[in-house]
Amino acid sequence: MRKVAIIGLGHVGATVAYTLFTHGIADTLLLLDKNQAKVEAEYNDLRDTLARNDYHVNVLMQDWDKLKEMDVVVTAFGDIAATVKTGDRFGEFEINAKNAKEVGQRIKDTGFNGILINISNPCDAISTILQETSGLSKKHVFGTGTFLDTARMQRIVGEKLNEDPRNVEGFVLGEHGASQFTAWSTVRVNGRSADELFNKDEESELSAQPNKNSMKVAFGKGYTSYAIATCGVRLVQAVFSDARLFAPTSVYVDEVGTYIGYPAIIGKDGVEEVVKLNLTDEEDQKLQDSANIIKKHIAQLN
Repeated sequence: MRKVAIIGLGHVGATVAYTLFTHGIADTLLLLDKNQAKVEAEYNDLRDTLARNDYHVNVLMQDWDKLKEMDVVVTAFGDIAATVKTGDRFGEFEINAKNAKEVGQRIKDTGFNGILINISNPCDAISTILQETSGLSKKHVFGTGTFLDTARMQRIVGEKLNEDPRNVEGFVLGEHGASQFTAWSTVRVNGRSADELFNKDEESELSAQPNKNSMKVAFGKGYTSYAIATCGVRLVQAVFSDARLFAPTSVYVDEVGTYIGYPAIIGKDGVEEVVKLNLTDEEDQKLQDSANIIKKHIAQLN
């Protein structure tokens, strides 16, 4: 039985729930949120789908005691309005740090011992708080991190070259936020390196697009949902299928001393391995600078 709890039923959490439900990825969904009316609405909307859905899914709600039985917890709480208003993912930090401490403690109190996948922003800092307060190991707590930002980079590069984005390899690294950067030394398209395909000005222009596009979505819709929910679902799938998925997620990287967007192998035991990249000196410095920003914000809580 593949059992998933979703904590936070806003636009992202609800989209994760709907995707898991309609794709048959989870056998049981446990919906949890402070907003009782919202949870009841999502619960009933999903259950009304059962007679037409391709898969049977057991849907539960607001039963924290059941959390201990879950295999995976997805945290998707937050106030996206703060990010949209400021254009900065740290706009949600104050409220989400408080939420993370409360949620982490409740998770710990239930005795949950599975995998926690965090989507809440700022993703790296919130993943840190959830790991510390839940008492789960670092390999069992990770976030979506720059998984989505990398997908946005793949899209932009693919469009530039008239290629399927899945033909684009490489990573956006660092904070899931303003200090993220495309590690061009890792980018390949059909075996050709970025240096063969683009000049420095083009790389600079392309590097700016993923963050700009995310803000376009947030300002235009008032929130983001489909792309980030898809990333969260893909990571749930990787755990359930022991896919050993090679992906840039928010993981704890010893070299920089914090959770940060960096490639890792994701499987049934969570973070199976953090994969060391051979970055350029400039990219290494950007990664450290980004890590310092994350750590600075976390330190403000102490």
